[in-house]
Amino acid sequence: MNTAQPIGVFDSGIGGLTVVRALTHHLPHENIIYFGDTARVPYGPKSPQVVREYALQDTDVLLHHDVKLIVIACNTVSAVALDVVQKRAKVPVVGVILPGAEAAARATTNNRIGVIGTVGTIFSNAYTNAIRQIDPDISVFGQPCPLFVSLAEEGWINHKATELIAKEYLFPLTLEKIDTLVMGCTHYPILREVIGKVLHQSVTLIDSGEATALAVKNLLTEKAMNNPSTLKPNLQFFVSDVPHKFTEIGERFLGRKLGKVQRVSGFLS
Repeated sequence: MNTAQPIGVFDSGIGGLTVVRALTHHLPHENIIYFGDTARVPYGPKSPQVVREYALQDTDVLLHHDVKLIVIACNTVSAVALDVVQKRAKVPVVGVILPGAEAAARATTNNRIGVIGTVGTIFSNAYTNAIRQIDPDISVFGQPCPLFVSLAEEGWINHKATELIAKEYLFPLTLEKIDTLVMGCTHYPILREVIGKVLHQSVTLIDSGEATALAVKNLLTEKAMNNPSTLKPNLQFFVSDVPHKFTEIGERFLGRKLGKVQRVSGFLS
């Protein structure tokens, strides 16, 4: 294996760029290929069968670029299709559920953890099951927050409407006396400030993308797969729809210029 091969990252759309942002922070010399399935976003409301079909097609896009490892930056795919991606890929695959669950289990002191995410992620119980496998004594409380995705993409980070919606969504979790909250959607770190404000900063916020980047770093080190180069890495971005909106919003999520974004066609059924 050539250790200079890129890390492949895929998501249903734009949110996975927060995972790329974390990867570039913790692994500044790794080449990265990102694919966002923007033509079919969102995955959250879709059936598990359809999500699994899409996940295989997304995987094939990355394998075409000869990636050395695949990161599933989509919580929905990580929840319902991790196994099919692992079977197809033949390279290491890291989802966002287990790293986020492990980080939350380490962080809690009162064994009461909240999880927010899309409807698909919450009702899959993927985080609940993962956390309870780590520690059966931990109580987990899920809360879907579907409007957070649109608010993040609109850039309504400090908007009054965002705070009102956050209060509505998060109120049931405050009643459960949680001390840790998993932001189980890659869009949600964009709204970290308002989420923290509503929870009065008394709750530890877990960014599953950040936890995933650290898991990837550990895996690369363990398997001696780190890119030894100290040159500026090559970051490439691909989407399945026209890239204009992705480029405009994506730079906010990534925290830097994206450069050229290319459209992939011909693989969608």
